[in-house]
Amino acid sequence: MAPVGPAGRAGNVIPVAVGGDIGVYALLRAFHEQYGTPGIVLSAVATRAMAGSTFVTNVVVPGLDDPETLLGALEQIAADHPGLRLVLLTNADWYVRTIVEHRERLEKHYLVPFCSLDVLETVSSKEGFAAVCAELGIPTPRTVPVHVPDLGGSRDAVAALEVDLTYPVVAKPSSSAEYYYVSFPGKRKIHHVESRAELDELLGHLVDAGYPGTFLVQELIEGDETQMRSLTAYRDTHGRVTLLATGRVLLEEHTPGTLGIPAAILTEQYEDAMEAASRFLDKAGYVGFANFDYKWDARRGQHVYFEMNPRIGRNNYYVTAAGANPARVLVEDVVHGRQIEPVRASGEVLYTVVPVRLLMRYILDPELRKRLGAVVRRRAVVHPLRYRLDASLGRRLTIEAMTANFWRKYRQHYPRPTPSGY
Repeated sequence: MAPVGPAGRAGNVIPVAVGGDIGVYALLRAFHEQYGTPGIVLSAVATRAMAGSTFVTNVVVPGLDDPETLLGALEQIAADHPGLRLVLLTNADWYVRTIVEHRERLEKHYLVPFCSLDVLETVSSKEGFAAVCAELGIPTPRTVPVHVPDLGGSRDAVAALEVDLTYPVVAKPSSSAEYYYVSFPGKRKIHHVESRAELDELLGHLVDAGYPGTFLVQELIEGDETQMRSLTAYRDTHGRVTLLATGRVLLEEHTPGTLGIPAAILTEQYEDAMEAASRFLDKAGYVGFANFDYKWDARRGQHVYFEMNPRIGRNNYYVTAAGANPARVLVEDVVHGRQIEPVRASGEVLYTVVPVRLLMRYILDPELRKRLGAVVRRRAVVHPLRYRLDASLGRRLTIEAMTANFWRKYRQHYPRPTPSGY
């Protein structure tokens, strides 16, 4: 590949990201906003999020799910850019694991701002996450773990399982990295299960597919998507949480492969969540970006925490837009080795990848609708891919087509709002 241009004001630093989703573009946009630096994206296919970008070079290498292919491609990028300091990033759990497992090899060429393997084993498993939360008194949903290999490949063993939960329930993998590699009929990122018969069918598919991990069956925390919350954090190499941002989810995506990913967030500060997340990260000894999913439980009168993702999250541009640029926090830590004062995203913005008119169809609370209307009138609405410094005609047309396509997706998968959000 041809080397990218000059590194700008970040001290000869170039961010190199694996994967091509919206979250990767948003993080490289944060670098560009802060330092004017270009970025490199390594992906298995060319992605629309990067299409026509003037500051992102998209290097396409098929077969990146193979660790040796990924490592070889990263080493080639490093060889093509001698004399630059390369910061390695990703926003996918399976790539995080590969990077962490091969840290020693990669650190010959890259700054690698991720946690150690033993910490990753704890936090990337929803069971490990719940265990740390229990130790700290952080509330989590009631959960029945099902280790699929223990079922011995038998659907009869599925029928004999004791699941002491009231239906409907939520079922999801303990490890997203393991789940990425399995295929079965009706696979979704998260499954909402209405009955024991539906649960047996789902677990039976996992048995048939030879799924090697644990599937979690959890109580359903009532409330629509506006009760969901997102928290983004960074804990630095000195052991301090230096970035915190929280927001109220307004709408989630509903296609099978993206179900549960926030499509719109209104930034709000939740002090209790910031305190809980900071205690969790300190207890785990975590380093790097983290994204927590949690929900307001009206029955308990408190937030209930579902998981922590060992990455910044697809929706991370809400952090930058609300006044806390994650690229600055990262560079000050891993490039310059400086301890900075912790920052919080305090501005009120509406982050959305869907058209605002479509979003408003799903907001049932009149007071929340009124508040969002005020935010829209202030023009405090941000889209991670709409960047005035990266706005060629071709790129603008691609982004508008991507955004308009959400009308079709919601008409097909979630045509009208429901009290439960599914």
